[in-house]
Amino acid sequence: MRKLNKKWVTAMCLMAVGVLPAMAQDKLETSVGADVVSKYVWRGVNQNQGAAFQPSLGFSYKGISLGAWGSVGFANPDAYEFDLSLGYSVGGLSVAITDYYWDGHATPYTYGDYTDAHRFEGVVAYNFGESFPLTLSWATFFAGADKKITATGEEQNYSTYISASYDFSCGGTDFTAAIGVSPWTETLWAQGEDFQICDISLKATKTLTITPTFSIPLFVQGIIAPATESAHLVVGFSF
Repeated sequence: MRKLNKKWVTAMCLMAVGVLPAMAQDKLETSVGADVVSKYVWRGVNQNQGAAFQPSLGFSYKGISLGAWGSVGFANPDAYEFDLSLGYSVGGLSVAITDYYWDGHATPYTYGDYTDAHRFEGVVAYNFGESFPLTLSWATFFAGADKKITATGEEQNYSTYISASYDFSCGGTDFTAAIGVSPWTETLWAQGEDFQICDISLKATKTLTITPTFSIPLFVQGIIAPATESAHLVVGFSF
């Protein structure tokens, strides 16, 4: 993860496997995919990777999910991220723990001194179902390099991000409207000691048919980020 104003800022969309509800499978299922995006923005913060390639790999069994997600900039391959996530879903309720490795080549990938290379976040989310497709989530960093300096030394900061998103369709296009806030302290994605709105976004997704047997989901997302006084328009596709 890159630096902004000499403070660590965050890296995608919340990549916690299990944040969306899933039915328990009776057999092991795997998923492989990738996104290509014009800009990598997470929780309202530009990660300074430019256009990026973002592969993912996931396994799920009876509601338990294990996933890996990464991002690497085309113009700056040294700016990359690698995340691992373990989650569990039952009904509309999901919980997950994610290990974020943002430092690229700056820090060795090791758990011997994980506070230098890793940040660990816990997520609880609930989706109200198809009849009311609202998802609420609470994410807090509880260990690792999310630190703050106090009079007595370094302490865990417990950076927290609370979000709400709502899915709907209009004119043959799928939309997701979302808002995320930092509730009480300076965080990785919002500077300041009080409540702040991190990002307000609207994402539109539409499937483009290339051939009768091949299509590509294309998405465009507009993001306003009051906490960092910035705005972004991102386009990407999935395969």
